[in-house]
Amino acid sequence: MDSVKFHSVMLILGIETSCDETALALVQASGNLKTGPKFEVLREVVSSQIAIHRPFGGVVPNLAKREHIKNLPILLKKLLSSNFQLLDSIDAIAVTVGPGLEPALWAGITFAEELGKKYKKPVIGANHLEGHLYSFLLPNKTVNSNVKNQISKIFPAVALIVSGGHTVLLLLKNLKSWKRLGETRDDAVGEAFDKVARVLKLPYPGGPEIQKLVEKLPKSWKDKINFPRPMIGTKDYDFSFSGLKTSVLYYVRDHKKYSKQEVAGSFSGAAIDVLTKKTMRAASDFNAQSILLSGGVAANKMLRERLSQRANENGLEFFVAEHKYNTDNAVMIAAAGYLNILRKKKYKMKADGMLNI
Repeated sequence: MDSVKFHSVMLILGIETSCDETALALVQASGNLKTGPKFEVLREVVSSQIAIHRPFGGVVPNLAKREHIKNLPILLKKLLSSNFQLLDSIDAIAVTVGPGLEPALWAGITFAEELGKKYKKPVIGANHLEGHLYSFLLPNKTVNSNVKNQISKIFPAVALIVSGGHTVLLLLKNLKSWKRLGETRDDAVGEAFDKVARVLKLPYPGGPEIQKLVEKLPKSWKDKINFPRPMIGTKDYDFSFSGLKTSVLYYVRDHKKYSKQEVAGSFSGAAIDVLTKKTMRAASDFNAQSILLSGGVAANKMLRERLSQRANENGLEFFVAEHKYNTDNAVMIAAAGYLNILRKKKYKMKADGMLNI
């Protein structure tokens, strides 16, 4: 990390290109690790590549890189309203260095380094998963604003990060330190959602399409297909979703007149039962005061509602970012960059597809 002069209020440019979203944001950051950082989102822009990758049923890394290279200067101009002198006012540039698709990551890193060199600004590497993790600190008009202002009441906390590439449980003692409790042993839950969607012949990306089907089910509906709940009773905090995905495949193969809606609902229920059970058991085992949910799959309505309900039943606070900050975005990267400054943590400016927290 380049030398960063710390100020009580800092302006950070965030850049995110880990997968198929090109995103930029200007975020004003203040506060510290003890009292809790505060973030004000001044401006943000995002360009989606879904339409480009949909014909392939998933993200094509080199196509993603090409689109990032094309979109980054366009989005920067839009972010700044063509007033590039605003870059003279920023204190640092935060850019995702991993985990993610390496060709896509390099597009963002190269762009950030060129900006840093031209405007003489320090460039900070940010971990994509830490961006998701810290998203609970981002502005949210509806969730636990009073408790969030009393940072000590949040910890210890159990954090569940769920996305297309990751399913991870963490124990946080504070904003500075945590340990990994468990993770998926095969497919991430978001990957399982996408694969099940392909089995059901739903368009890419599959997770939102499955949710659309589930939302049409009546409130009184209960799982009609008894799909397995892998590892739900094991003593560890790991996950496995490959077997569940395969069970859906076999069910669809063997039932010619199946209901897509019922398959989507039963699959979702099984996956979310496992996520909820493991998270709540970890919270109990480690006397957590709160549950943190983040990542792209955190946008899933059933997951949010079930985990929130269970947390409430057990007297725990529940934190999840607004929907737009669950998916890949540059605001969370700016936040992660600011936390890196506070923690004096450095990530090498090198794309790392496997970088973990």
